[in-house]
Amino acid sequence: MSEAKEPSASRRAFLTTGVAAAALVPATARAKDDPAITGLPSWTTTPGEGVDARPYGTPSQYEKHVVRRNVEWLTASPVSSVNFTPLHELDGIITPNGLCFERHHAGIAEVDPGQYRLMINGLVDSQLVFTLEDLLRFPRQNHVYFLECAANGGMEWRGAQLNGCQFTHGMIHNVMYTGVKLSLLLKEAGVKTSAKWLLAEGADASGMTRSIPMEKALDDCLVAFKMNGEALRPEQGYPVRLVVPGWEGNMWVKWLRRLELGDKPWHHREETSKYTDLLESGVARRFTWEMDAKSVITSPSPQAPIKHGSGPTVLTGLAWSGRGTIPRVDVTLDGGKNWVRARIDGPSLSKSMHRFYYEFKWNGEPLLLQSRAHDSTGYVQPTKDELREVRGKNSIYHNNSIQTWHVSEKGVVENVEIS
Repeated sequence: MSEAKEPSASRRAFLTTGVAAAALVPATARAKDDPAITGLPSWTTTPGEGVDARPYGTPSQYEKHVVRRNVEWLTASPVSSVNFTPLHELDGIITPNGLCFERHHAGIAEVDPGQYRLMINGLVDSQLVFTLEDLLRFPRQNHVYFLECAANGGMEWRGAQLNGCQFTHGMIHNVMYTGVKLSLLLKEAGVKTSAKWLLAEGADASGMTRSIPMEKALDDCLVAFKMNGEALRPEQGYPVRLVVPGWEGNMWVKWLRRLELGDKPWHHREETSKYTDLLESGVARRFTWEMDAKSVITSPSPQAPIKHGSGPTVLTGLAWSGRGTIPRVDVTLDGGKNWVRARIDGPSLSKSMHRFYYEFKWNGEPLLLQSRAHDSTGYVQPTKDELREVRGKNSIYHNNSIQTWHVSEKGVVENVEIS
């Protein structure tokens, strides 16, 4: 297996000039007889809608296929289910609010902001209750973080199953959160020295609760009320949710209504019978909060096949780590025999998604595409076999193994597993 390396000078020259030149040749040939050039489409001759037609902006009608989708057989009911982000349709690192994946345990709670209250009780000097207006008076911070469900990729533990990165990796989104540092609110209440844990409780009908160690609560957690500049969507916890950077999404309690401080974890449903990692021995790991480094190629992928035939091709994907940044991503076109270093483009923020690209000239031969993330702690994303050596095949959660896509001679892409 060869080591990943930077493209050579000639390779860089090809990437900067060769792709562009190759792409211009067919475009020049088409210009003479292309009706899109020689004709007059209706939008060039007829005025469109005025500014009052769309008071809240919506995507183009030609992008109506870019939506969240569920897998009907995955859960018992849509009320307690998942809607996956269409990663293969997106670029950059920010997920549009209307495409952020959903995970509900009792459907979407529609909370009246005028009736919203957040209580802090337990091992505090003063039990407090905040209204939404109260929270808006505290100093605010803005941070871009990914939110990933611990079950993202969970159906792939036993083998390749879901054919599309929307379904294998789409339990994730990456947005800018605006909110108040949780530590500021706890300071207002006064944390007793005996307080070692915090219980976050949501206002939805599932009675969602999670235990969080005080070290994390006092570190970088936010009580957030906006995402990407606008109010949280109802499916994302409007009007207020907890943000627990780098840790599994189930802990980011939505419709946050209460924070109780105690001297030990509560061991509620979501940290005992659920969100624990079952090992081959039958013993379950608990409190596996941090999300390990992970990546996926979003195009080409099963929902984004190669349609242009052979020639210049752009491979792109996403990488992230719950422990820091992603300084490096390697990609392979041959199933791991040879690796090259991808180009990371855009902001590199801690506990946020990173966008990577690799431009190459496809010759029409079959490909086995993989990506491998390295995070700022030195951790390297493992293969599925390496992960199974430690964890077995019984897990549902925390599958951060390398994903493989097979590209056929026709450009069709399938989810496969190789040893």
